[in-house]
Amino acid sequence: MKRISSVITQMGAAVLLGASSVASANDITALFRPNPGNPMENKFENTTPISSICAAHIPARCKALGIFSLRDNDIVTTANAPILANHEDERQGFMVKVPSDWRDLQVTHSSTGETETVQLRIAGIGGFWRMSRPPGVGGWAQPGTSWQSRWQTAPSPCQSTGHLPAGVASASYFWLTPEGAGACSRQPSQTINAMYVNTMEYAYELRTPNPLGMSSGQYVGSITYSMGPGGDYDFGDVFIPSKNAITFNFTLSVEHALKVDIPPGGNRIELIPDGGWQAWLDRGRTPTRLYRDQTFRIAASSRFKMQLECSIVMNNTCGLRNGNGDEVPVQVAVTLPVGIDGQDDQAVRKRPLRLDGTGTELFQPLFYVNDRPGTLHFEVLSDDMREMLSRPGSTYSGVVTVVWDSQV
Repeated sequence: MKRISSVITQMGAAVLLGASSVASANDITALFRPNPGNPMENKFENTTPISSICAAHIPARCKALGIFSLRDNDIVTTANAPILANHEDERQGFMVKVPSDWRDLQVTHSSTGETETVQLRIAGIGGFWRMSRPPGVGGWAQPGTSWQSRWQTAPSPCQSTGHLPAGVASASYFWLTPEGAGACSRQPSQTINAMYVNTMEYAYELRTPNPLGMSSGQYVGSITYSMGPGGDYDFGDVFIPSKNAITFNFTLSVEHALKVDIPPGGNRIELIPDGGWQAWLDRGRTPTRLYRDQTFRIAASSRFKMQLECSIVMNNTCGLRNGNGDEVPVQVAVTLPVGIDGQDDQAVRKRPLRLDGTGTELFQPLFYVNDRPGTLHFEVLSDDMREMLSRPGSTYSGVVTVVWDSQV
C-alpha cells in the first residue's frame, strides 16, 4: 500500500533586538543579552563607563559591594562663609548627606509602552576639595589625630575606603554611604576661610527587573534628586552646590534570543501507524492512529507565543486533502523543554496548537533555555483515520505552519 499522508511544516521565530545607547555623565545604561556559557545568569549587565574611583582606586571593594562610580565635573559646592574651628553644629561646616535609601523609578519601553521598575540608591560620595592656606590641610587635624587619618577614616555613619590623594591645600576623598545612612561631617581644629569641592564623585547601587519577563528593545526613564540645604543631596548650610538638582537618565536594553532549528528534512512530515504499515499489509490489522513526532531545538530567553497557520482549515485546526477533495483534520501539539512554562506555571507537554491560539498565548522561560530539544506532535485520530483507510491508494497532504512569535 502506498503512503497515505504527508504534512509539510514550516517554522518561524521572531526576534527583536535592542540597541545600547552611549552613556554620558549622569546616564546609566544596562544591557541584557543571554549568555550561552552561563544560561542561569539572567540579569542585566551595567554597561555605564565607571569613574576612576571604582575603575582604579578601589575596584575590588566596588565589585564586592556591587556598586559603580560616576563623576560629575559640573557640580561645584562652595563654602559661603568661613568654617569655624570646632563648630558644634555640623551644618555649619563640611557635611554630606546623600539619598542612600532605595528609590523606585519607572522605565518605559520606547515602542510598546510597557513599564518596569528600577531601584537606585547612592552608595558613596566624594570629590576633590581645595581650601585656603593657611591653614592648609593640617587645619583638619585634631589633638592626637592627624588630618589624614580624619579623612581616610570616614565619620560615622559613612564607611572608609582609604582613598586620600592630597597636596598641601587640597585632597580627593571618597566615603561609602550604607543604606539609610544619615549625615557625615568633619570639623577642623583651625578656622578655614575658604573652601570648595570642584568635582563630585559618587557611587550607586542598582536593582534591575527580571529581563526574562521584558520585551526586546529599550526601556528608558529618569529620576531627579534635589540638591542643597534640606535636599536629597544635602551639604549643610555653608556648602552650596552650583546646581539645585541632579537627574539620572536610564536606558535598559534587552536583546532576547529566540531561535528554533529543525534537522535537515524535518520540515517534511510523513504520518505512519505505530510500527509502520507492515502489520496492516501482512495481517490486515487496522492502525489505531497515524502520527509523527518531529523534534526541534530551541533557544529562548523571552516570553513567546505559538501560532498555527493552515493551507486547509478544518474548524480550529489544519486539514489534509486527497486528490478527490476528501479532507480529514490533523491534530498538532507541542512539547517544550524543561525551563519553559505555559500559563499557570504548567510544564508544556503535548499542548494542542489551535488556529485561534487558545492555550499557546504565552510561554515563559524560567531561565535562558539554550539549544534544548522540543517536539512537535502531528496526529490523525482513529475516527478520522478510518475515513482515510476507506479510500486506499489516496495520498492526503497539506501545509501546516507553526510560528514561534516573541511579540506577546
